[in-house]
Amino acid sequence: MLKGVVIASLSCFGIAAQAQSSVTLYGRIDAGLEFLSGAPTGPANGTATGSGHQFRVESGNWGTSLWGIKGVEDIGGGNRVVFHLEGAFNTVTGQGPSNGGLFDRWATIGVDNDNFGTLLLGKELFISNGLWDFDPFGQSNWSSASLVRGRNWNHSSNNISYQSPKFYGFDVYGQYALSNATNWNGNGSTAQGRADGVQITYTQHIFQVRAIYDEWRDPANGTLDDVFNYSREYFAGVNVFLGQFKVQLNYQQAHANSGLKSGGITTTQQEWGGVTWQATPAAALIAAVYHVNANNSGGNATIYTIGGTYNLSKRTLLDLQIATIRNSDHANFGLNANSFGTDTSTGNPLPGHSQSGAYAGIQHLF
Repeated sequence: MLKGVVIASLSCFGIAAQAQSSVTLYGRIDAGLEFLSGAPTGPANGTATGSGHQFRVESGNWGTSLWGIKGVEDIGGGNRVVFHLEGAFNTVTGQGPSNGGLFDRWATIGVDNDNFGTLLLGKELFISNGLWDFDPFGQSNWSSASLVRGRNWNHSSNNISYQSPKFYGFDVYGQYALSNATNWNGNGSTAQGRADGVQITYTQHIFQVRAIYDEWRDPANGTLDDVFNYSREYFAGVNVFLGQFKVQLNYQQAHANSGLKSGGITTTQQEWGGVTWQATPAAALIAAVYHVNANNSGGNATIYTIGGTYNLSKRTLLDLQIATIRNSDHANFGLNANSFGTDTSTGNPLPGHSQSGAYAGIQHLF
């Protein structure tokens, strides 16, 4: 009899525990075919001497291939313990992130409350990723990310972050990432310098505005010495929702105290705008223009692009993008978010030259 009571009690406890907590496995798989003209040619890892064409299979042009696990446990009093693990991978090779660990995008644990917000500790996408939903192409490979050379894709470790609940349409998100070095800003003993930022968003049914301030310091010396990596960044953007149309207008500026690692460039200014037309419940068409100006003879560049998606189902879509980037005499920005430089390994075109390309792919969510 006692044995039966114990078994019944344990069974009830298991059912209750299951009702109060949940774990979700999810992911995204993206791959496609890409054609690119204006790709650099010359000695391997040497200075580019010419231009050529590339045709290749690519992973993540429309969105990073990834998988993750999210969990939540209700601990009572309106409080929940939450965790989030997420890692990227290459669809066409099957490889995970290089030196980034299994969960290179998210590895956090924290506490969530409807009235007080969410506090997390761990690794996260850096706060500059917050402009993705103000980019017509969602920071795809050919987008605003190209003109900041991937700075907005950063992932930061050693984070303390806070997301507020919405209050009269406003919400605030803040992030602080310690260097974990003896020098508060970084001294070369750790993989990351200090990074921090704040994001404020105001949302209504016909429009949304967002402002972001952030900075990321060089782990080698704790300074702001690379406008495309270790710099301060300012962003302001607006989304306007007009029935089947979404209109987006944005401004972004990055500033470094020196151009030691970015060819003398210490300031860049980006502006972009675009329109998305949800032509049918399944089909969307997108057109956008992105522009960057760089000081100290860094030149300027403009991306003109069109594309769209077609949903085969709720979880699978086809995507297409056609784009060209036009550089001034001294600029060599590429369609892809390439690192600064003129080596063939960067993928940047020759200074003053253009790049054009087309991409078609498929993406599945699970």
